[in-house]
Amino acid sequence: MTGAGKVIEIDSGDFFLTEPTEKYAEQIKEYRQEFLDTGCSMNGCGPLRKCEDSLQYISECGKYKSRETVSAGYAAAAQFLYIRKSDDRLVGMIQVRHYLTEYLAKYAGHIGFSVRPSEQRKGYGTSMLRAVLGYCPKIGLDKILISCDENNPASEKTILNSGGVYESTVYEEEKDLGIKRFRITL
Repeated sequence: MTGAGKVIEIDSGDFFLTEPTEKYAEQIKEYRQEFLDTGCSMNGCGPLRKCEDSLQYISECGKYKSRETVSAGYAAAAQFLYIRKSDDRLVGMIQVRHYLTEYLAKYAGHIGFSVRPSEQRKGYGTSMLRAVLGYCPKIGLDKILISCDENNPASEKTILNSGGVYESTVYEEEKDLGIKRFRITL
């Protein structure tokens, strides 16, 4: 992250996870636009929906890194881009929240993720989630709560393929739909 010290990178074979940096500013802008154009949800993208400028997004992600700098009501989190090595393309985003707020404990969990609409149905969600699970113990997480909308079988499959065990379904009034909750024990 710009101005925040060494950038965390996690190697994952043909891909790697990296924190958002200026190097990927144009791809972040394109990623956001692809989600807006398709109407898909930007789960696991942190403040991407509200940041029209990708440099602002990178700066905002830097604020999420610490309990002292994250906005009130939000949890400190690590934001990662999932980059395919062969063409240096941003194919997904994943966020790991260091602790749970009341909302996260009920609905969203420790991890949120998304795969670029044009790159979906290629197994990238599963490989991205598996890659980030190795980071979780480094921040003291050994039991992960993760969720998905009940009408999202692709995300449910990704979670189950990564060791998720179904826990419960809760109703979220704001979205007017059920949220399936899963646990992954590391």
